[in-house]
Amino acid sequence: MITAPPSFRLTRRAALLGLGGAVALGPASLALAAAPTDRRLVVILLRGALDGLSAVVPYGDHALATWRTALLTGRPGQPGGPLDLGGFYGLHPALGGMHTLYAAGELLPVHAIAGAWRVRSHFEAQDFLEMGDGDQRIDSGWLNRVAGALPRPVHGDNAIAIGATVPLILRGQAHAGSWLPENFRPPATSLYEQIAALNRHDPVTGPALADGLRERGFIASMQGDGRGPGRFAFAALARVAGRMLAAADGPRLAAMELGGWDTHVAQVARLRYPLTQLDQGLIALKQGLGAAWAHTAVLAVTEFGRTVRENGTGGTDHGTATVAFLAGGAVAGGKVRADWPGLAQHRLFENRDLAPTAELRALCKGVLAQHLGLDQAALLRVFPGSGGVTAMAGLIRPDA
Repeated sequence: MITAPPSFRLTRRAALLGLGGAVALGPASLALAAAPTDRRLVVILLRGALDGLSAVVPYGDHALATWRTALLTGRPGQPGGPLDLGGFYGLHPALGGMHTLYAAGELLPVHAIAGAWRVRSHFEAQDFLEMGDGDQRIDSGWLNRVAGALPRPVHGDNAIAIGATVPLILRGQAHAGSWLPENFRPPATSLYEQIAALNRHDPVTGPALADGLRERGFIASMQGDGRGPGRFAFAALARVAGRMLAAADGPRLAAMELGGWDTHVAQVARLRYPLTQLDQGLIALKQGLGAAWAHTAVLAVTEFGRTVRENGTGGTDHGTATVAFLAGGAVAGGKVRADWPGLAQHRLFENRDLAPTAELRALCKGVLAQHLGLDQAALLRVFPGSGGVTAMAGLIRPDA
């Protein structure tokens, strides 16, 4: 297995448990669950907080230039400018493959969306994102509960994870197995202890490692510059996932992870790498699925957005609303779904963030209802306490 690209900045999550998982998979991981249906659902967790205003640029909002100068890449048609989505929004130029999906009606960006939580901690917000709740902690992930809501397959595990751990979103009562490449073995616990001891007195790495080892684990969310040999890891995993999902007796649910979105510094340069990974990964997933792409929905979500204002180091800080992507041959795409709140100062959330006008559970519930056929009772089991959240309509093509 190829090695992950080097990290610019040591984070607690990178220090955490991903020393093993990161060496094997870099910023990417994959988990799969079986279900007796021809419909496929893939959830991609974008760890680190994607800046929705850079991924899907609202260039038609004149207030955008008030808050951002170093982060703007021009207008559609200009060199390096966004790829037009119909006169108001444009995709980041690194998302050329997704722009092709959009033109084919297979991509639906959902803008100004946020989870039910209002925290700015990656760790708390990612927990809530995977548990499917913003008020209380739940001992299972919402995609695991989806697997439990569908009839159990006759053969095989309900879930299989490729990586060092099963992500929280797929943990729960539905049985989960795991698989690692033959040439990878996780390091012994003593190695983590030795690394922590060696760095204990370092003012930078010491606290990061100590804090990281205290946190409950996820697959590492390593950041890289895209020049290392791990730059194709996500696309490779996506292609494998597509082939597994396409098999007649293969799994039907998958969770993937892609890190590198925490762009506090030099965002223009740093954001291109994970965006390119996501773009290549979606195209590779489509190729791996083949004809099954027509019966597939892919949901890419992040824990929260980033500030509207750029900071003093050419980046953005933790924010609130952002963009989510729904892709696939089953998706009613080719448009941007948004109740746009505007970027004028009096429209900002807490005078700093893109204001949320849509909720992530509404998007997820709409996909689960229209694509997998879950009824209201099942949706409430998947997302407890969401009775007041109405499922989004019109996400899936009626003929899919």
